[in-house]
Amino acid sequence: MIDGLLFDKDGTLFDFRDSWGRWAQGFLTQIARDAAHAARLGQAIGFDPATGTFAPDSPVIAATAADIAAALAAELPGTSVAELTDRIDASAAQAPMSQAVPLLPLMSALRARGLRLGVATNDSEVPARQHLATHGITDCFDFIAGYDSGYGAKPGPGMCLAFARQLGLDPARVAMVGDSRHDLEAGRAAGMRTVAVLTGIARRDELSPHADVVLDDIGALPDWISSLPG
Repeated sequence: MIDGLLFDKDGTLFDFRDSWGRWAQGFLTQIARDAAHAARLGQAIGFDPATGTFAPDSPVIAATAADIAAALAAELPGTSVAELTDRIDASAAQAPMSQAVPLLPLMSALRARGLRLGVATNDSEVPARQHLATHGITDCFDFIAGYDSGYGAKPGPGMCLAFARQLGLDPARVAMVGDSRHDLEAGRAAGMRTVAVLTGIARRDELSPHADVVLDDIGALPDWISSLPG
């Protein structure tokens, strides 16, 4: 019943709080004039530098680098959104990503089942590829796209449809796996199954109305796939 799995990256392949909390603290410290300025920058993107926590509506969770830059721009007069986007991308490529589960054995096991695998992230493609390469899993994926790869951003279905089209898959036999409503709405709009995981910020009750199944993390995928009829 499943021929392909399309993964979100942040909060799905990688634990969101640990990975991006550390990045946000470091990046805001780098661009802020002082601690008070860092706090205002954090507020602009729904992040508390003192506690390392994100608000549920933080653009860091599911939006793009350009969206994050636009949110910060008002607190950084004289710096353009384009310049900020470039700085975010350069910094994000070096973010200390923490695997949600051991990724290489899981992806290898999924590929051994004959599944085609892809990544569709609202991160930019260059830092996304850097994160995958750092963890030695780039070659596990048949398709890697960011919001700037030409297919649009989630919750639009462009990346999902491109994955199915490029690999000759029926979208109904593909599952979009993610930790946010953006991921699940994108998958549903593309006619895919939707699998939610709880390694991001969103809670089970927020995700379950938009998902065929809610799993603790992607490590539960093999058992879920085995449970499907047919």
